[in-house]
Amino acid sequence: MHVINLSPLDLAIAALLILALAGLSLRLRLGVERQLLTSAARSTIQLLLIGLVLKVLFDNVHLAWVALMAGVMILVAGREVMVRQKRRFIGWWGFGVGTLSMFISSFTVTVMALLLVIGTSPWYAPQYAIPLLGMILGNTMNGISLGLDRLTQDAAQKRPIIESRLALGQSWQQSISDSRREAIRVGLIPIINAMSAAGIVSLPGMMTGQILAGTPPVEAVKYQILVMFLIAGGTGFGTVVAVGLAARRLFDERQRLRLDRLSQPGK
Repeated sequence: MHVINLSPLDLAIAALLILALAGLSLRLRLGVERQLLTSAARSTIQLLLIGLVLKVLFDNVHLAWVALMAGVMILVAGREVMVRQKRRFIGWWGFGVGTLSMFISSFTVTVMALLLVIGTSPWYAPQYAIPLLGMILGNTMNGISLGLDRLTQDAAQKRPIIESRLALGQSWQQSISDSRREAIRVGLIPIINAMSAAGIVSLPGMMTGQILAGTPPVEAVKYQILVMFLIAGGTGFGTVVAVGLAARRLFDERQRLRLDRLSQPGK
């Protein structure tokens, strides 16, 4: 299998696109040039560091190291879910809802795929486990973020309606059922769009990477189909769990709507 190595000059040429875009932002007074340059620098540093970490991990295969890496990934993803919310839960719940939901969904789906589908030896082989978990976790994080944001925003906007339903004798599940369904639907939109457009509008990243590395296209397609289905499962179950936990947290033991458990927008 022939792999074309990229030199620092090759990457520098690609980086000119970021510099050109930052210059255009400055020219048009968009105000995003600093964010563009910072994000590009951060992405470069993070990817280089993870490359070094994975090299060490591949050379020293052990379940404890793989589990530690997976744990760090889940914790960082949980923080990203929290900071993306306009109205996040106060205290541990702000971090815990997304993190627990991703652990339940993404971790379970990844382990199932490694044990029952891919069948590597050992089953936790890092060259399969870490990239697979990363792809599932990244998409699940987006779905959960969108679902939680929609639920909390909807609960705040529809407070009079929800409280009226509670006053008429409905349970907390019934009073917020519409918002919960809509939040889950919103969380599933990205992966549904990705599956609908895959192969026609876009060539997904894993498939493209395998083809560039010399893998036969049909074999690369099989792996991409597997990954898309795993991502859909992880995103769907994760969003359902996260929205369910968050909806319950919005009410106390006396079934009163408690928006004081949410932070104010922008805080």
